[in-house]
Amino acid sequence: MASNNMVEIRWHGRGGQGAKMACLLLADVAGLEGKFVQGFPEYGPERMGAPITAYNRISEKRCTIHSNIYYPDYVVVVDETLLDSVDVTGGLKDGGAIIINTPSSPQEIRPRLQGWTGKVCTVDARRISEDVLGTNFPNTPMLAAAVKVSGVLETERFLANIEESFKHKFADKPQLIEGNMATLKKSMEEVQLG
Repeated sequence: MASNNMVEIRWHGRGGQGAKMACLLLADVAGLEGKFVQGFPEYGPERMGAPITAYNRISEKRCTIHSNIYYPDYVVVVDETLLDSVDVTGGLKDGGAIIINTPSSPQEIRPRLQGWTGKVCTVDARRISEDVLGTNFPNTPMLAAAVKVSGVLETERFLANIEESFKHKFADKPQLIEGNMATLKKSMEEVQLG
């Protein structure tokens, strides 16, 4: 971990999959817990399906760094197909972990990680989302997996605070709150730590 107990997370996804939204939601919830946070996307061509990157910094003290994150503690990969085109483990700290949305086990996915020897965690966010919500929104289960693996937020407080956040976000669609909470909990139970 960096100084100030700062945790840095880099998200890889494709436009339209909600990686940016998950990144900003994590920042919101960490802020509710009194932490100093940054959540920001790297802007490029924001096309549906184009690779996107987003970043979180979460710290106990005010953070004065305002650059992209080159040496993250954790990397979250929302779309497994990016493993073939993006160096997702680039700069990932030795003690860190990569968290990948895939039906594969950590052992099965490791050969695709360009020699990364650190922790590999997997969760089938697509299946969880489709089972619970009836559609593929992998970002919410991936957010839960990131919180569980990183330990950056205490699980019960995270779930309580995100439920509050959802109540504001989905004020006119309360049925979405229950489904999203269920995907978060299921993902935390199912994430495989390798």
